[in-house]
Amino acid sequence: MSTDLQNSFFDALNDRQLLNHPFYQRWETGTLTRDELTRYAEQYRHFETMLPGFLTRLRDELSPGEARDLVEANLTDEVAPPSHLELFEQFAASFDATDAAPSPAMGALLDAYDKVARQGPVSALAGLLAYESQGAAVADSKGLSLAKHYNAPAEALVFWDEHGSIEGDHAEWTFDALASLNPDIDEVRTAGRRVGDAWWEFLDERELQAV
Repeated sequence: MSTDLQNSFFDALNDRQLLNHPFYQRWETGTLTRDELTRYAEQYRHFETMLPGFLTRLRDELSPGEARDLVEANLTDEVAPPSHLELFEQFAASFDATDAAPSPAMGALLDAYDKVARQGPVSALAGLLAYESQGAAVADSKGLSLAKHYNAPAEALVFWDEHGSIEGDHAEWTFDALASLNPDIDEVRTAGRRVGDAWWEFLDERELQAV
């Protein structure tokens, strides 16, 4: 991705860096309750369930070429056995997560992904990057804290360990796919911010639930 486009994208998310959110800071320091982790797992599951369909939809809208190949590689990682959803369920089961319906903020987050997907591949890729560009650092932080502060069993950590190791690649692939489309910078910023805001508001909701 060109330097101007990359700088513009990250500037749009400067105040939406998820590890700076109080909820994730409490996770990192081990001050979340077990119940908070359970409720988080119940909601995050909806995002993991949605993601393969989002990637499939994006791949199918791209013409054969670099961008489509890169999205295809991302999708393959997501669904190859054991799928990321299956790995997530190991974490969720370790914290006794139930089959809860999407909360209002999770519903809004899923809707944000749907909206950027409907606006076309450039917006979809930019929206995808809003989380992927932070995903490796977020996953590493979560996994380390779960092991250190919550005595999480090994099977609960596999999902986060996997994402800590591959999300950097996914972000790079998505950046390259986006750059190959010669996108409009304003469209990239708008879509990235839409999804970044939705993730932030989801974490706000987690904090309000705690109160």
